[in-house]
Amino acid sequence: MSKKEEWRAIVASSLNWEQAHSSLENALRGLSNELRGRRPTGFPHSAWELLEHIRITQRDLLDFVQDPAYAEKLEWPKDYWPATPAPPSEKAWNESVAAWRKDRMALERFTTGTDLDLTTRIPHGTGQTYLRTILVAVDHASYHLAQIVTVRQLLGAWPPPKEK
Repeated sequence: MSKKEEWRAIVASSLNWEQAHSSLENALRGLSNELRGRRPTGFPHSAWELLEHIRITQRDLLDFVQDPAYAEKLEWPKDYWPATPAPPSEKAWNESVAAWRKDRMALERFTTGTDLDLTTRIPHGTGQTYLRTILVAVDHASYHLAQIVTVRQLLGAWPPPKEK
């Protein structure tokens, strides 16, 4: 593996690693339907709101790096957060998790599989590079992942149950 391939693999793996903190999948594991939409006292978001915000933002960042015809469609902050604290159904929760996972893997593939120099500016951007945008996705998800852990702690639902 070349040095370039090595650092791309490290960046891609950081989208879901559990070296410095929990993974999002682990942080969500075993959270009851009842608690998914509950905001702890004094805390502005529920686990559902945070999950959806991570998913929506990651999707937008993925579109930004992959789509040469990308145009901003989402209005900040309204379109980056769900309308309600609770998911409309268990199906909506599961679909959000699945979509987040699918897009995360697509971002990983983009990071390791593109021939683009990730340090170059995105042509349709305003100065952002591909690498910077990928690192924003990592940093953003990590920040809100910590909030999900905090929500669970405040609700008395942390740590998650052990995997079977």
